[in-house]
Amino acid sequence: MSSKKSATAKSATAKTAKKAQKAAARPDGVAAKAADAAGAAGAADAAPTGPRPARLTAAAVLAAAEGVVLLGFGVYVLIMGLTGDPESPQQAEMLGVTVLALALLPLLAARGLWLRRRWSRGPAMITQLMALPVAWTLLQNGGGLIVAGAATAVAALAVLALLINPTATEALGIGPRDA
Repeated sequence: MSSKKSATAKSATAKTAKKAQKAAARPDGVAAKAADAAGAAGAADAAPTGPRPARLTAAAVLAAAEGVVLLGFGVYVLIMGLTGDPESPQQAEMLGVTVLALALLPLLAARGLWLRRRWSRGPAMITQLMALPVAWTLLQNGGGLIVAGAATAVAALAVLALLINPTATEALGIGPRDA
């Protein structure tokens, strides 16, 4: 049975190679168009070349720090829901799982910013915009939460400022829109 599968795979590979050779030999430019389309698709996914600007690095590090803090808080809430004595263990566990899931967004955005991927700017900015009402709520509650709210607000505003900077947008391969 495995010899039939390998023979089928070999013949499919040989057919694909023959088709590629025929397309390359065509004088009508079909192969050139296909190569241009493949190159354009690869260029859209590829990260821009050159050194990463310090502003983009700082935005990635701050977004990653926010994700790590959320991850830690999610683990804490989940553990306290499982081992502690909360009013509603189910709600505490669900909150922990939700916070863990929400921690993935800034972590993935930070990774994308670090690797200079175009798509990462949107999730990073959305995360920061969602953090501002959280910061405001923490500031309004007083006590020790004021420090947490101020830190959240400063980090969110800093990342937003770093990401709207033209240096960062150019480093991500995002240019001005054509009119």
